[in-house]
Amino acid sequence: MRTSCALLLLLVVSVSASRSLAQDRQPEKKPVPAVSPSQEILRLWKEVHRKLIAMAEDFPEDKFDFRGQKDERTFVENLLHVAAEDGRMMSAIKGAPVGWQKQEAPTRDDFKTRDQIVGFLRQTEDAGEKLIVEQGDEGLNREIKYPYGNRMVHASFGWSDIIEHAGEHYGQLVVYYRVNQLVPPESRPQKQPPRP
Repeated sequence: MRTSCALLLLLVVSVSASRSLAQDRQPEKKPVPAVSPSQEILRLWKEVHRKLIAMAEDFPEDKFDFRGQKDERTFVENLLHVAAEDGRMMSAIKGAPVGWQKQEAPTRDDFKTRDQIVGFLRQTEDAGEKLIVEQGDEGLNREIKYPYGNRMVHASFGWSDIIEHAGEHYGQLVVYYRVNQLVPPESRPQKQPPRP
C-alpha cells in the first residue's frame, strides 16, 4: 500500500513538473509596441478625464454640493477646479488662452446644472486632446513658463503635472462616493457583453 501511494505521489509530482516545464518553454509573446510619447500622454489624459466625466454624469445631483468637511471643496467645486487648472496649464503649454479665462475660479453660479458641468469637463478634455495632437512629440520637449512658479519646464512636465492633479481629485471624489454609501462608476462590476 505504501509503495502504491509513493508511486502515485511520484506520478502526480512528475506530471505537474512536466506541465510546468512545458509552460516555461513556450515562446513568450512579443509585447505590443510602444506608441509615441504624445500618444501615451493622450491616453493618460483621456483616461483620467473619462473617469471624472463619468462621476459628473453619475453622482446624485442633489449631492453635488456635498463636502467631506467644512474646509473642503464640494463635489462640484472639485470638478470645476480640475477643469480650470487644466485650462491654466494648457494655456501655458500653448502660449495662448485655453479653457476658463476668468481671473476667479469657476463657481456653482457659473455652472448650475449637471449638463453645464459635464459640458465644461468635456470641453476641457477635448481642448487637451486637440492640443496634444497638434503639438505631437516635438511639443512635449518645448520649454514653457510654469504657471505655478517662476521657472521654465518642458511641456511634458506640464502635462504630467495636470494629469496627476486630476488623478488626485479623482481619488478625493471616490471618498465622497464612499462617505455617501455609493460605489464609484469605476469600482462597479463591468457588464459583460452578451455572447453571440
